[in-house]
Amino acid sequence: MFGIHDLTLFIVSGLLLNIMPGPDSLLIMTRSATQGWRAGCVTALGIGAGTMVHVFAAAVGLSALLATSATAFNVVKWVGAAYIVWCGIGMLRARLKDDAPVVATGTVATLSYRRIFAQGFLTNVLNPKVALFFLAFVPQFISADAPNKPLAFVILGCIFNFNGMLWCNGLAVFTAFASARLKVKPRVALWLNRVTGGLFLMLGARLALAERN
Repeated sequence: MFGIHDLTLFIVSGLLLNIMPGPDSLLIMTRSATQGWRAGCVTALGIGAGTMVHVFAAAVGLSALLATSATAFNVVKWVGAAYIVWCGIGMLRARLKDDAPVVATGTVATLSYRRIFAQGFLTNVLNPKVALFFLAFVPQFISADAPNKPLAFVILGCIFNFNGMLWCNGLAVFTAFASARLKVKPRVALWLNRVTGGLFLMLGARLALAERN
């Protein structure tokens, strides 16, 4: 249907790829551990929205520009790397609320849901490797004689993103539940935030050094 083939293999492969740890998973787990499952799910929704941008961009051919133009790829790469590094610095600078001017002991300073959504969205959408992934992975499951290749691409992208959202939201809920059961202390959550910030700095540097391949 729609020129799509091996749909079961696509779904299984997509689930395995989503389960692989990366910056998205780190961000979701950190938000869930420090602000609860709702914050983790909002992060996941932001990441899902960013994924859909890549899906539609690839479907209309915009992502092909990143694959063929070194300048376009480098611009997106450096903007994305700078944003991820900026997020990492923000996490490294996190502190307990009782260390801040406004006293609210026992918790780590929190972000609004709007900022959490934007952070998840931008972390995903500013990563050119995600765009190149869709260009490389999805077309393998679309027949050469498909009547409407962009439509087939969007359908597969939506399936991939739906499965990804199931995993990401499940990860958010599980992390929040585990943190509550383990009674993670505020200072432990604070250092989790800072460790994730350090990892984001490394990921930002890795993205900045990434090549088109």
